[in-house]
Amino acid sequence: MSTGVRRRMGVEERRQQLIGVALDLFSRRSPDEVSIDEIATAAGISRPLVYHYFPGKLSLYEAALKRASEDLAARFAEPHEGPLGARLLRVMCRYFDFVDEHGPGFAALMRGGPAVSADGIGTKAHVSTTNALIDSVRQAAYEQILAHLGVLDASPRLELVVRSWISLAESTALLWLDGRRVPRAELELQLVHDFAALVAVSAAYDADMATLLKQMVKDEPADGTFAELVGRLIALAP
Repeated sequence: MSTGVRRRMGVEERRQQLIGVALDLFSRRSPDEVSIDEIATAAGISRPLVYHYFPGKLSLYEAALKRASEDLAARFAEPHEGPLGARLLRVMCRYFDFVDEHGPGFAALMRGGPAVSADGIGTKAHVSTTNALIDSVRQAAYEQILAHLGVLDASPRLELVVRSWISLAESTALLWLDGRRVPRAELELQLVHDFAALVAVSAAYDADMATLLKQMVKDEPADGTFAELVGRLIALAP
């Protein structure tokens, strides 16, 4: 029989609960539209108690963004086993899982946060913090892709390809959120094909990139992700 007595949370446990609640709310609506009162109600505590753990909505928002950025960066982690195309497709699937689950929050993160408000969201210091979080996600993704390619020190051309592809994935996801007019699964596959295409174009100008391209496709099965791209391109030929 339950006594109805709630267990009292420790300081860090309560902070993590509030971050989780705030992240959920910020994921569904623009941060400017979420109030401290809503966060307090969702957490089952009073408004003053929220301020006991966080000075204001800005600090809570930044904590939520930090957790979101760490989660997003982790989506690029993938065992280095099997064909590269299949690995990248699984990464893109997890990436779009995040985008799907945290639409408004993802948009706010990638666009540098919401506009200036009475709560201080959007101040120069906040924008700087947000940009640092975005850069940490991009860097984590960059390092993960290099690891999948088996490259320790990227050449200038390879760095350009990988960073360009990461930017393409970001912009594609943001455009997809605006109406979701293209089937998600098609975009995930297209982005993997985009990566192969970027490498192939660069390979036409650089011998090292040509060698990398050969390594990428040598273990690709006949029905693999990269092989599908070749099949689609051949089908376009007259």
